[in-house]
Amino acid sequence: MALTAARTRLYRDGKLELEDFPVADISEYLADESVTIWLDLRDPDPGHDDLAVLSEEFGLHPVAVEAALQHTRRPKLARYRDYLFLTAYAARLDAVSGELATSGVAAFITSQALITIRQDDGLDIDAVVQRWDETANLAKFGVGYLLYGLLDYIVDSQSEAVQSLDDCMEELEDRLFDGVPRGLEVQRRVFALRKSLVLLRRIVFPMSEIVGELMRRDLRIVGDDLMPYYQDVYDEALHAAERTDSLRDLVTSILEANVTIQGNRLNVITKKVTGWAAIIAVPTFITGFFGMNVPYPGFGEKAGLAVSVAAMALTGLVLYLVFKRKDWL
Repeated sequence: MALTAARTRLYRDGKLELEDFPVADISEYLADESVTIWLDLRDPDPGHDDLAVLSEEFGLHPVAVEAALQHTRRPKLARYRDYLFLTAYAARLDAVSGELATSGVAAFITSQALITIRQDDGLDIDAVVQRWDETANLAKFGVGYLLYGLLDYIVDSQSEAVQSLDDCMEELEDRLFDGVPRGLEVQRRVFALRKSLVLLRRIVFPMSEIVGELMRRDLRIVGDDLMPYYQDVYDEALHAAERTDSLRDLVTSILEANVTIQGNRLNVITKKVTGWAAIIAVPTFITGFFGMNVPYPGFGEKAGLAVSVAAMALTGLVLYLVFKRKDWL
């Protein structure tokens, strides 16, 4: 039975024994209770036999198998009679565009096997395998060891995305007060980051609850020896969730500060326009007054022209100095 992009690993008595062996042999290996299996399927085709192997080799219910393809954009942990079903999402933030990329993984957790199903390569499964190899001393703990490496990678990716969002928002705060008007640019950036933050909160918040659920002793996934490792993942997931809350407050503050700064700049512009309009209004008034076709002191004489010009210049200068002192110009 051929599968598309399938990877396999077999651990026996806590040691890696086989890799990339035929999927059809899995049921035979599972007859040995000392064996732990990992099967990874990338972009399985529901129209072929890619998912049917899960029912045949592992005895998974077809409805649960179909659920593995229905990514709900929200992590969850479902309990079946003999296995668990987990969905979670790795995350990566593009610091340039402010867009958040997520990649989901569905996992079936049995007493002897971890089956991961991915839609794409956004979740770097090679990085997960590397973590397993770096903690090979934990392989004797079976499925709990494999699940720990997967969850540790996912939570780390989410924490890095939270940190990247934090860095982007700090940079945005600096732009607000750099003296160069960036109202529209800042607003676009804020909305892009807020959109990414909403998506990130949706996939980060349930993780601490999921890890905490997996640590329950009645599930028999995490033993006493693995408990400190899962506790570390739980603490990191909880910390990431708390930071997303603070980032939500921060992005709201940035939006409000941007509106306030734009309002202040508009007030400054209004004051300047008003000041210049007042200065210009004086000569307009004087020329209009002296332009009346009625006699007045100095009418028709050069002295009258000199007085009007001097009055315009002096009044304009006085108004300019007054407005400048009041910081209107």
